[in-house]
Amino acid sequence: MIFNVLKNNSLLIIIFLFSSSFNSYNDLNLDTKSVETNLNFEVLNYFDVEIPNYVFLQRDFNGFKELLAFKESTGNYKRINKFGYMGKFQFNLNTLKMYRVFNAKKFINNPKLQERVFLINVQRNKWILRKDIKWFVGTKINNIVVTESGIIAAAHLAGPGNVKKYLRSGGEFNSKDAFGTSISMYMEYFKNYDLSMIEAVRKPRI
Repeated sequence: MIFNVLKNNSLLIIIFLFSSSFNSYNDLNLDTKSVETNLNFEVLNYFDVEIPNYVFLQRDFNGFKELLAFKESTGNYKRINKFGYMGKFQFNLNTLKMYRVFNAKKFINNPKLQERVFLINVQRNKWILRKDIKWFVGTKINNIVVTESGIIAAAHLAGPGNVKKYLRSGGEFNSKDAFGTSISMYMEYFKNYDLSMIEAVRKPRI
């Protein structure tokens, strides 16, 4: 009995609300109503939207190589800076001569040669710095954890001899290049890349 009363009352309430909503619309005079807000917006064409092409680098030798190339030249094989450093990895002619590359024009126009020179330069620097890598990797200098990849990157920046001085002076000798980039900056920026697959070679060849 009580259930039937509640059910009937609920039905009456629903009918009342439904009919009231129609009455409110019927009473509304749209001729007297207006919207004054100006809406200014632009609808973008899907094909006009530029979607960035992100490249995710692994923390291996290839990732290390490409990040260093981007830092040096934005990855441009043709780049020559005002100091004469050339190519994707910004080598100077004196370094190239060590690997019997004497023709700057040939070097600039040969991406495969540039990649090869970078690889053998890493191999040579690993050989020169092999003892320092053994002694200092895992230690902290200038509040930066020393890693093999950080050492090799710094050697590319300042030369292996200056990296030895940096490590053995506890970071007091912190050489900078002409643009103000220091050894410690490269130690930090390029740390924790796995270069274990790259062999240390005393006299690598092209």
